[in-house]
Amino acid sequence: MNPNLQLVYPMFAMVVLTYVVAGVMLRNRIQAVREGFDVRYFKTYNHGQPPEQVLRVDRHFTNLFELPVLFYVGCLAAMLVPLAGFWINFWAWLFVFARVLHALIHIRTNKIPHRMKAFGLGAVAVLGLWIEIVLSI
Repeated sequence: MNPNLQLVYPMFAMVVLTYVVAGVMLRNRIQAVREGFDVRYFKTYNHGQPPEQVLRVDRHFTNLFELPVLFYVGCLAAMLVPLAGFWINFWAWLFVFARVLHALIHIRTNKIPHRMKAFGLGAVAVLGLWIEIVLSI
């Protein structure tokens, strides 16, 4: 395999994480409706206040389209240049690890100090990825 294409694996791991969170989001929404929550809320988002767990997972799903965008673009940039090596892969996999940890904390316990650390680790990892890209060019 072409070494600079190895970044496809951490990118795919992030895609899988996004789909797992989407599945949890769907399950929580269905459960809320079965427990009596007004389904009209999901049409216009203004009929009542959904349960906290529904909001939390919805917000986390949205978050997977914010900072991870910098990760995906960085990986694509590294593959196009092409760049490969230990540090590029290290930063990419560290970001994936941090995002999985962040998802588990946010969706399960939502302990803010732990969640902030996981988010911060991911932010450092994506910054490290970009610094490695810039320094390697």
